[in-house]
Amino acid sequence: MTLMRVGVFGGGSFGVALAKASARGGHVVKLHSRRDPFQGVARPERLDVVSDPAQLADCDLIFLATPSVHVEEVAVSLGRHLDGRHYVVHVSRGLVGDALEPVSHVLRRLTPVRRIGCLAGPISVASLADGEPGGGIVGTEFPEVADAVRDAIGGPSLRLYQTEDLVGCETSSALVGLLALALGYAVEMGFGPSTRAVLMTRGMAEAGRVGVSLGGEERTFAGMAGFGDLLSAVAGDERPEVRLGRAVARGLSLDAAAKEASAYVEGVVIARRIQRHAARKNIDVPISESMADLLEGKTSPSEALAKLMSRKVRRE
Repeated sequence: MTLMRVGVFGGGSFGVALAKASARGGHVVKLHSRRDPFQGVARPERLDVVSDPAQLADCDLIFLATPSVHVEEVAVSLGRHLDGRHYVVHVSRGLVGDALEPVSHVLRRLTPVRRIGCLAGPISVASLADGEPGGGIVGTEFPEVADAVRDAIGGPSLRLYQTEDLVGCETSSALVGLLALALGYAVEMGFGPSTRAVLMTRGMAEAGRVGVSLGGEERTFAGMAGFGDLLSAVAGDERPEVRLGRAVARGLSLDAAAKEASAYVEGVVIARRIQRHAARKNIDVPISESMADLLEGKTSPSEALAKLMSRKVRRE
């Protein structure tokens, strides 16, 4: 293992977990955050909290742990202090704007960094922060980036796979986030295991069609970044997307549901964007469309389910 200087931009739960995992591995870590997340609790050794993006310039590997809605702003701010020697790996579950631009494309467009990756799959806050067994996948075209991530946060209890299909990895993560939201909604509404299984299986088929249209490889959606990640949600990892879906199904507003989920959930804004993209590309996305209608209050759960179940059954 090579000891590195690791930066983390973003002081949310996942960013803090990445910082803890890197510090536990013996690396020197700088966590950029607007507030000190360690107030009142012990801060790991070799981990400093900083407030100036310029302080991450001497890091070798930088994890970007911010929602996609802020990525362009962060890329401009952070990019001033980076160059071609840096590795940047994001953990966003979103796609940017109505064009559904992958975060990696935004980073290449607005920063001088070229060695970029995405950390995705069923990796959890607990597996990072507390060392619980788990796994994930690094999407990158550069093997040295995947190796750096393994050195930073990997170990005997955390298996990190690799794929060169960066765009597929990013779109899988974003679309699984939307399906996890739908799963939480279905669970709270009392839909049985068979109904949920159909919803999730057809949802992944839908995600694959959208992902391929955005430049991803279909096989990526059947692997760790796609089905592997979704299985973790189905198994009950209680990720924020699931919690938000359950809260919305109970009748809470999106703002109140987000507070209950204790996280910004990207699937809330991506559902309608996927539906519009699919319409432009002539792709069938009934589940994404139904979720967009539900989140916008344009249909009821019973109406959405009836519409989905009345669709003509075709070959799988």
